[in-house]
Amino acid sequence: MTLDDGATGIGADRRRWSADRDLCDGQTEVVDASDRSIRLAASLLQAGHIVGIPTETVYGLAADAANPDAVARVFAAKRRPSDHPLIVHLGEAASLSNWARRIPPQASRLADAFWPGPLTLVLDRHPSVLDAVTGGQDTVALRMPAHPVAQQLLRVFGGGLAAPSANIFGRVSPTTAHDVCAALGGAVGLVVDGGPCEVGVESTIVALEGEEVAILRPGGVSPEAIAAVLGRRARAATLGAMRAPGMLASHYAPATVLDLCSSDDARARAAELISTGMRVGVLSLARIDVSGAAVAWDAGGEMAVFARSLYQRLRQADDEGLDVLVVALPPDAGLGTAIRDRLRRAAHRPQMSGKGERKR
Repeated sequence: MTLDDGATGIGADRRRWSADRDLCDGQTEVVDASDRSIRLAASLLQAGHIVGIPTETVYGLAADAANPDAVARVFAAKRRPSDHPLIVHLGEAASLSNWARRIPPQASRLADAFWPGPLTLVLDRHPSVLDAVTGGQDTVALRMPAHPVAQQLLRVFGGGLAAPSANIFGRVSPTTAHDVCAALGGAVGLVVDGGPCEVGVESTIVALEGEEVAILRPGGVSPEAIAAVLGRRARAATLGAMRAPGMLASHYAPATVLDLCSSDDARARAAELISTGMRVGVLSLARIDVSGAAVAWDAGGEMAVFARSLYQRLRQADDEGLDVLVVALPPDAGLGTAIRDRLRRAAHRPQMSGKGERKR
């Protein structure tokens, strides 16, 4: 299907875009989530452009997952390694068979329980799936997002959208349309503004291989919730050399150095760093008062708030010009498991250049 409402409609809007505008003119247009904007975004995606879109987890950089040129634009805009697989976003669970060669019973149970929502299933790929989407692997990562704008866009588009986070590879993920513009600038021509992301951390990635179920990346669906559906706990990432988004040791990184510690140690650790003359911030689940801290952020004891605000706090740490952000790790349960995972990867940056490296 091609969308064209005539000279004064969506067709006219689309004709303002050149075939290679995504990477050329340095202009990003942010549009509201109206029906017209969503039809425009779908039309551009059908024409092979890339578009920033909201999901309930983070903003994605979407492309037609069946168009190799469009997928290549995603990799170029993000500066993403070509062997790093993408997640394909689907509009309905019934389309799973178009992307996966085999759907184990456990996959169907998880999809029934958590779709639409922040859960990605890694399944044996259908032969028609592009190698670029899978990173050359025999599996494909699939999910059905819960954000109403993403759902409407997928319905209008009529296919699968490859949509990794809309940021430079390895950096902090975007949770607002403004974040996308700040991260990618003119590398993406259109961003649909669906408001702040509700979950704030990426989806949980679950791999299914025979009877084995493994969590490759913790995320918006907790290990406890998955265990309740399966009747047993899924393993941590143990399925050999399978690659999935967000599994690198260094990822989600701000420029500011992160110092991770327990909530019991955070006050003393921050005070020690402040005493050396550093500009120090504190981030925690519950409030921790530290004399001399430049900023002290907390989530009021609410884990969902911690997750939803995490990436914004990491961006603000850079904006504040902090030397170090001391982070009190939350409990390793529920969303806390995903938060701890993101923070550990964000703090692990031995090759980081710029501000973070200078202040180590």
